[in-house]
Amino acid sequence: MTKLPLIPPPRLDSMGDSFVVLGRFQPFHKGHAAMIKSAEVYRSENYPNLNLIIAIGSSNRPQTLQNPWSYNERAEMISSWLRNEENIDAIIVSIPDIDDPPNWVSHAEAYHGHSGVFFSSDDYSFKLYQDSGWITVSTPLVDRSRFEGWRVRETARMLSTINDEEAIRMVLGESIPESVVEYLISNDSLKRLAFLGEGGEPVG
Repeated sequence: MTKLPLIPPPRLDSMGDSFVVLGRFQPFHKGHAAMIKSAEVYRSENYPNLNLIIAIGSSNRPQTLQNPWSYNERAEMISSWLRNEENIDAIIVSIPDIDDPPNWVSHAEAYHGHSGVFFSSDDYSFKLYQDSGWITVSTPLVDRSRFEGWRVRETARMLSTINDEEAIRMVLGESIPESVVEYLISNDSLKRLAFLGEGGEPVG
């Protein structure tokens, strides 16, 4: 088991059956948005009695270039998108890593519910949930060449020392929803990316 703290702790209440979409959302980009919209369409047509759960993974990882935003910040990005751009009712939860794949699903169930439907484009996670008895639904990746997380983060890093907000909106708007771009700008959440290299020196 990992020595990382379990932040946040497991929920004390039971969520019942859930329709779960899981991701790191570092940051929340248009590929994630497309997946959640597809998940909501599938849920509403096939499992309308289940709550849509957006599960944020790696909530307890230290801040690095690969994990620049906290789970609270990622939850706020998603909430902003749901509130301003989509009419989707979802519950957002955050799940800490445990570095123990065989026990991942039973660990995650304490946060997103103990049974239901798992909707994913990630083959590895899909297999873990399938082996644990969940109903699993596979969805294709949307334009992965544009929306891979590392590509989006690298673009954001290159813009982290730029003060031209309109330029930031134009470039990041290609891969990140408008409301999330506004969140990143208004909360000054990009500049840190320039200093997450080794030794805290600007990455360049």
